[in-house]
Amino acid sequence: MSSVSACRRRNSKRRRDAPDHALLPSSKQPLMSHAGADAGESSSSDSGSASGGDGASATAAAAAASSPPASPRELHFFVRATDSRTIAMHAGCDDTVGAVLDHLRACGYGRDLRLLYAGRQLAPEATLADIRLPPDSTLHLAARLRSTQHPHAWQLAAHIAATAAGAEADAASVPAAAFSLDELVKEFILSAHRANLGLSRHHDRGSAEDERAAAAGDHAAEHIDIFLQAGAALALVRLYVSKSPFRFYAERAIKCFVATEPTSLPMDVLVITAPVLLEFCRLLSLAAGKKESLYRSCRRTLASVLSTRPRLPPSMNSPTGLIEQVLPFARETMDVVLDGLRSLTMVVSSIDLDEFSNFFKVMCQQARHWISGEGPMPRNLYNRESEHGDTWISRFYNMAMDMLGKLDDCLKTFEMDLSLSSESIGVTEGQNIWAARSHILIMLTELDFISAIYEDVGHSLKLLLLSHRRPLNALVRCSKRNERLHWLVKHKNILCFEARRNLVFMMLPEGKDDFGELHEMLIDRSHLLDESFNYIAQAKHNELRGGLFMEFKNEEATGPGVLREWFCLVCQALFSPKQVLFSPCPEDKRRFYLNETSAVDPLHLKYFTFAGRIIGLALMHKVQVGVVLDRTLFLHLAGRSIKLEDISVADPVKYASCKRILEMDAAEIDNLYLTFSRGAHELGAERVIDLCPGGQDISVNIWNREHYIDLLIKNTFVDSISVQLNHFTQGFTDILVNSERRKEFFECLDLEDLDHLLGGSNDTINVQDWKSHTQYNGYKEKDKQITLFWKAVDRMSIEQKRQLLFFWTSVKYLPSEGFCGLSSKLYIYKTSDSLDRLPSSQTCFYRLCLPPYTSMKMMESKLQKIAEEHVSSSFGTW
Repeated sequence: MSSVSACRRRNSKRRRDAPDHALLPSSKQPLMSHAGADAGESSSSDSGSASGGDGASATAAAAAASSPPASPRELHFFVRATDSRTIAMHAGCDDTVGAVLDHLRACGYGRDLRLLYAGRQLAPEATLADIRLPPDSTLHLAARLRSTQHPHAWQLAAHIAATAAGAEADAASVPAAAFSLDELVKEFILSAHRANLGLSRHHDRGSAEDERAAAAGDHAAEHIDIFLQAGAALALVRLYVSKSPFRFYAERAIKCFVATEPTSLPMDVLVITAPVLLEFCRLLSLAAGKKESLYRSCRRTLASVLSTRPRLPPSMNSPTGLIEQVLPFARETMDVVLDGLRSLTMVVSSIDLDEFSNFFKVMCQQARHWISGEGPMPRNLYNRESEHGDTWISRFYNMAMDMLGKLDDCLKTFEMDLSLSSESIGVTEGQNIWAARSHILIMLTELDFISAIYEDVGHSLKLLLLSHRRPLNALVRCSKRNERLHWLVKHKNILCFEARRNLVFMMLPEGKDDFGELHEMLIDRSHLLDESFNYIAQAKHNELRGGLFMEFKNEEATGPGVLREWFCLVCQALFSPKQVLFSPCPEDKRRFYLNETSAVDPLHLKYFTFAGRIIGLALMHKVQVGVVLDRTLFLHLAGRSIKLEDISVADPVKYASCKRILEMDAAEIDNLYLTFSRGAHELGAERVIDLCPGGQDISVNIWNREHYIDLLIKNTFVDSISVQLNHFTQGFTDILVNSERRKEFFECLDLEDLDHLLGGSNDTINVQDWKSHTQYNGYKEKDKQITLFWKAVDRMSIEQKRQLLFFWTSVKYLPSEGFCGLSSKLYIYKTSDSLDRLPSSQTCFYRLCLPPYTSMKMMESKLQKIAEEHVSSSFGTW
């Protein structure tokens, strides 16, 4: 048999639509063929049978048995391919069917082929003389039968591969199907989807949902495997990188697997496309280059699909197998992002960042699975002397250390920028620049994930953060909401208050500006607490997370100022000792802890849930209500234990007694006749509570006194009020975006931080600071009325100043930064009202409407009047 090649030739005696393929016998002349589209005929061959498309029938078969070939040396016949092309061929009588198939495979018609004539499959070892074909007979080319339940998938995948190969090999006679390669691929994808649907319908109704989902994914995964085995992916890439004018159709076909939007692929197919995408990435990176846009699109989609926990083939189903294949692409995306961050503009696209994060998410998940979640792997697995030095373990570690080094350079550059200008200027110099710099935090976040795998990475990351405190704090202060930054809670001692505050605000809902999303309330001032309780305690927590819209009955005022006032008034009523829910600390009346005698109110548990929600909502709306929590309550919310030093403010008497016991000698303790029990008041009666089983029979001595004090504190500040604490905690947790973040919320803060956020500043109001943050409309700073106004304010008591500020802004306690911490400047507007009228305010806009009082006596009189509590809590004009 001669070697296989192809050339074009024309024979007027042959069918005009059938190009030539010549198979010459062993006379050293090559097998020759030529193919073209036959629009007038359609193939009836499939994976199981075929019939003669040119009219060959049983008659032709009988003739074949009795008629000799047209020439003792040469035969001419036609082959009808699966893509509807008719191929004219020449062959020698002693050529085998296998030789014909080899030639067709070489011409790009597929790898697994068979020839059929008159409805029967021809044996590859049979010669053409044995078959005894009549002149101009037609054979049918079909995909080889396979032991699979998806024959149509095999046929379609082979058709795609053959069509793409034909378009690449012969642009002059490109098959018609090449113009619709993308439609063929879409049909293949839909066939996989339909196979899943068919399998789901055949499942027993009693089977579990997860079993149905898993089984339904099997058929789609098998289709994807068929697509690869049939060589469809390879053929499409070869056509795309060829010089064929039809490469565009290959690009469209490949893009069928690129998910540009969530609905572009059926979800059951999308989650199992990773093997195809991986194959496209490999082939395109080698043949087209890493800068090719189609390659980058495939790589980006691969990262997205892998991050959704897809169903993977065996080659990718083990951590080692998946990481080995993904690691080169992850390295590419890391370099792209780092190069952008190290550039002068620090520009990194959000698309590149997402791709980077998706790849590293997958790699970290698989690596943690590989180490079985037992903590960082031993250093001897990835250090330079390790025998694993050339494995993914070492390469992934080296990537992380390279990332640390380049981020160190980025932070150094950023620190130099901060040094060249004040931080206040740097923070406001441009949102685009800050958005770019904030990408450094995303990279640091990925390193934190990797630190759970490599102990050295965690240690190096901490040193990096410590050496760059200033730029780190600037980044966290100005970063926008990002739940993935919660890992910084571990490094809260490196962060300043403003940075920690921004982190905890990320755990609270943002609320909605659209009134349709707000929880609306109409409150009667005379029933403030009861009606507020009904609106808040009865609401679903999702309704509250959208924000609040507040209005008092028979009052026109609405907006943020009204809401701020409502928060302050509700907290003032809720934490009043008259409600018996909370007790003020003896030495700090603004600080409260839970009252263990609250059970006198039958609704006390629901009110504790209400109180927890109010505190959470006040933090969410950034309202300083003037109420702060005692350390014992703060520690419980943070999930921490309470020690002796923690009760000094809530119960100074008990604290002093316990300290004295710790200082006594053995005889003094024995003379106290203490037991492991304590007395308590409950509904007017005195009762004894054991601190441990049989506590009344166990004496306190010098050896067990510390244990006694621990149990006493736990029983008093936790056990005796555990039900109330749980309801208060649940109410607060209802407001958080993620209830599992409650401990992180309080771990990120010190008690003093929470005091600033919730209670505001309790310092004396600085009138000079007040003046510097006030602007005028209708007045000028040196006008007589303005001069008189500030003199009158300066003479007020601290409480009068607070009431005046509250009347003006609905802010009674300033943020910790003072007036600069407010959302805007304050304004004094000149009015034409009669001098007999009191000033009015528009609290939403921080506006005080001041008539032009003519004397100091008049100014002081009017301001002191509105500084009275019952006046400062009512609104003027809107």
